[in-house]
Amino acid sequence: MIKLKKEIIKFAQKLNETKLSPLRSGNLSIRVKLKNKIDGFLITPSGIKYEKLSTKDIVFVSLEGEYNKKGLEPSSEWRFHQDIYINKKCCKAIVHSHSLNATALSTHRVKIPAFNYMVAIAGGIDIKCAEYATFGTRQLSNNIIKALKDRTACLIANHGQITYGSSLDEAFELAEEIENISKQYILARQLGNPKILSLNQMEKVLNKFKNYKK
Repeated sequence: MIKLKKEIIKFAQKLNETKLSPLRSGNLSIRVKLKNKIDGFLITPSGIKYEKLSTKDIVFVSLEGEYNKKGLEPSSEWRFHQDIYINKKCCKAIVHSHSLNATALSTHRVKIPAFNYMVAIAGGIDIKCAEYATFGTRQLSNNIIKALKDRTACLIANHGQITYGSSLDEAFELAEEIENISKQYILARQLGNPKILSLNQMEKVLNKFKNYKK
């Protein structure tokens, strides 16, 4: 368990170092099962700068939403981590960031279409944007689950982005990809409306992506 907590701290600090999320913003988690067989996840705490994190600060939350009320509070957005783990059995780790370009794009509340074949990195023909709701609420969680249907990443309206994967390394790399794609789309829109790949073209891309990075 200590090893996993150290991994969370490593990637939380990497959020700052890579500027995917400054200071206290964003959060991340790893799915775990305790020795008493309680399923849940380890998650970054609320309100602590990542540079100051220690292993004792990382919070365990069960899939029923229970955690030690005598310790630090988990990230205020633990609910969408909980729901993603419940709804996505393949999900082992989650990264939520307030990266500059993805967040800027999210304020327009639009999906990222297939202007670049690399949108397939998130598992579909586009990258959806979850509808806005107040952070930390069950409604926001519901909106994110909807936007993540058949996807491993999405934007969150007026908020940021979220990714998941089989490891923190995979989820973090995907977050970097989404940030890069967001920047490309913003630049492309400055020149007008980019040409969008057809459904047939994207289906071919998705088929090739089945063996991508293997």
